[in-house]
Amino acid sequence: MRLADLGDVRLHYREDGDPDGAPVVFANSLGTDLRLWDAVVPLLPEGLRIIRYDKRGHGLSDCPPAPYAMGALVRDAERLLDHLGVRDCVFVGLSIGGLIAQGLAVKRLDLVRGMVLSNTAARIGHQTMWQDRIDTIRASGLEALADGVMERWFSKAFRERDADVALWRHMLTRGPAEGYIGCAAAIAGTDFYTPTSGLRLPTLGIAGSEDGATPPDLVRETVELIHGARFELIRKAGHLPCVDSPETYAALLTGFLKEIGHV
Repeated sequence: MRLADLGDVRLHYREDGDPDGAPVVFANSLGTDLRLWDAVVPLLPEGLRIIRYDKRGHGLSDCPPAPYAMGALVRDAERLLDHLGVRDCVFVGLSIGGLIAQGLAVKRLDLVRGMVLSNTAARIGHQTMWQDRIDTIRASGLEALADGVMERWFSKAFRERDADVALWRHMLTRGPAEGYIGCAAAIAGTDFYTPTSGLRLPTLGIAGSEDGATPPDLVRETVELIHGARFELIRKAGHLPCVDSPETYAALLTGFLKEIGHV
């Protein structure tokens, strides 16, 4: 376990693979930590420098008081990559991680040579929805949201067959409520349609057909803002296809890395 001291926040991160390899950086969804990618990382090609991190308010990273701004989350990613000496990475962002990817590519294209926008959009939900969720957590804790979140994260078939769903529920409910609220506020205030439409870099969009948080049409709409971007749909997958369909997810990611010469 490693902790990067960025001044106003310390971020927990992990590196796997070849420290001299082409860097691939993973950013997690709301309510998860870097273990989100555990099933995908072993399936990726050898020789990559694989970096995962817990955004502020999640996992083993610091949890400053809410609310957070998306600019702060993007700046955290920027400073972490500078801290690690990373340039020209492929940045894989899922859900809020995909918003961070878009913001980082707009701000620091020297850091990002390609990105994967997974189960995300240029704008996710609306302010009233997020405020209602924040109010619920303040009143009753994350437990009050857990069942609904599991329905959005995973398909009905996956929830019925896989006992590990209980572990993902624990990850959500045992995480810091303040961190969830902080990041929810950041999502609520973010609309990247205009800046993302100006991006020109290799991009792969991934959606799950059973995603209850960022439906495929929403993901596709964002991916189509970027000239030349490719969209892929994983059938029978929910909001976290890296969990319920890791082999398919890793194959899509590997194909993209080969296509752009990053492996």
